Amino acid sequence: MSTEYTIVIEKDEDGYYVGSVPALPGCHTQGKSIDLLLERMEEAIALRLEVEGEDALK
Repeated sequence: MSTEYTIVIEKDEDGYYVGSVPALPGCHTQGKSIDLLLERMEEAIALRLEVEGEDALK
């Protein structure tokens, strides 16, 4: 089962793309290209959900 999340993407003054997931507070990353950003966003979402699962067990 997969879940879809909305990713907000902005470009900063240094030319990096910055992505965040409003539904997952603290879930954000950056990349020099959109492809790199999306790859890193997948990792960030997975890590955020892992931490959320660990917090639920406490």
